[in-house]
Amino acid sequence: MGSISQAITEMGLDLYNELNKNTANKNIFVSPMSISTGLVMVLLGARGNTATQMQTVSVNKTLVHGFIFSSLFLPCLNMTFFLIGLSHPVSYGGSDLWILTLINDLYFTVQQYLECTKELYGAMLQTVDFENATEAARQTINSWVESKTQGKIRELFVPGVIDPTAVLVLVNAIYFKATWEYKFEEKYTMPKDFRINQNESKSVQMMYQKDRFKIAHIQEMNAQILMIPYAGKSLSMIILLPDDITGLEQVERAMTYEKLIRWTSLESMKDREVEVYLPRFKLEDTFELNLPLQEMGMIDVFEESKADLSGMAPPRKLFLSKVVHKAYVEVNEEGTLAAAATGSVVVNRSHISDGLFMADHPFLFFIQHNPTNTILFLGKLCSP
Repeated sequence: MGSISQAITEMGLDLYNELNKNTANKNIFVSPMSISTGLVMVLLGARGNTATQMQTVSVNKTLVHGFIFSSLFLPCLNMTFFLIGLSHPVSYGGSDLWILTLINDLYFTVQQYLECTKELYGAMLQTVDFENATEAARQTINSWVESKTQGKIRELFVPGVIDPTAVLVLVNAIYFKATWEYKFEEKYTMPKDFRINQNESKSVQMMYQKDRFKIAHIQEMNAQILMIPYAGKSLSMIILLPDDITGLEQVERAMTYEKLIRWTSLESMKDREVEVYLPRFKLEDTFELNLPLQEMGMIDVFEESKADLSGMAPPRKLFLSKVVHKAYVEVNEEGTLAAAATGSVVVNRSHISDGLFMADHPFLFFIQHNPTNTILFLGKLCSP
């Protein structure tokens, strides 16, 4: 299981770094889980160097066999699982504490690649006519994603993104809704300045509560880290808050999978009474991931002359036309609603003895599945 969660989280951090090159002072929100599971659908049909690049960059071989779905989440949630066009419901237990819906689909212009997907996932392909009915195909895909994300992901593909030359389009989305284990009372929410940088601030609705949380100070990074559990405590939001307004870049440069695991370990995190100030916020992001994935080393699959997707349709020369990812998150007093259509640690205990966590300047946040340390979502809040 470690290899699965590590593959997803490492891919997410690598992708974040690529996206952050052009959005250094802007909000970012993505779902490594959604993107990884979507790319698996392509990897199933990839061969040769195309498959090698995809495995190295974005996914682990373990994922291909579907263990992520049967082992990672089913023991602890109700989940509706949609894969490659045909809905295939999977549920466990009777708890409604949190809901996660994974949605993956491949849209083709050919009716190939059925046996493998049917054998592994009991799923079917969607076929659309990109060449002769481009707009109808776009609307079909967008309507499907909107319906599966409870209306939160709309217009995944804007007009013009899909053109008549498209051959293979990867669609991936994830819907998540959870309430806090300890809710913020709305009566304590108040206007407060969020310091965007040293010269600029804006008024936000700042939530407040005082309770016991796991918290640590990462001395080498000059940053605090706080874990806010969701109901049931299988999931948490982890907030990585630099001590200084300008400290986020240092944290981003140093952050790796191994360090993130250490920073959130039981040895580092201490259970303390903390006064937490957290802004109420909504983020919505859309990224075309072709270039970032190519920069990470996944090159051949996007090139018609090099792509080897013969496992999907041997008679046809297929390549991946577009990878578009759209993500939405809303954090309020009740909890979180999110959707997406992919050195040693030294704890300076004296630094956190005052029991104050004031998230009033740029920070990183993660939504994590605690039993496996898998990052479902990650984001950067620079301006609520």
